[in-house]
Amino acid sequence: MQLNPYVTYNGNCEAALKYYQKVLGARIEAMFPFGEGPPEMQIPPDYRNKIMHAKVTIDGEVLMASDAPPGQFRAPQGFSVSLQVEDPADAERKFKALAEGGTVTMPFAKTFFSRGFGMCVDQFGIPWMVNCPAEM
Repeated sequence: MQLNPYVTYNGNCEAALKYYQKVLGARIEAMFPFGEGPPEMQIPPDYRNKIMHAKVTIDGEVLMASDAPPGQFRAPQGFSVSLQVEDPADAERKFKALAEGGTVTMPFAKTFFSRGFGMCVDQFGIPWMVNCPAEM
């Protein structure tokens, strides 16, 4: 069994995954646009290039994603995608890249439980936590 987050975007899934590829080293494993689906899917012409399903890996971990079907997007709430990064400098760099153009909800800093931790919502509307675990 494998548990993977599946995040939904408001029409900007492809841009988000390409951004994660650039700043996190994500590897895009699969990306299927709605336009490749069967004709009976009845997709509006302006949605044909939006992403119906995608899979990326980040350091071997899987993140699934798609654009919400037309008219069905809801802003994410009640969860965050969490990155565990061993090196504090690398964790802070990744945090800053994810926060760029988005909103910082907790600045990256050392905490009682980690060598560095921060929370943000990226420019694509996805909530993230970046953690550099404390040495045990």
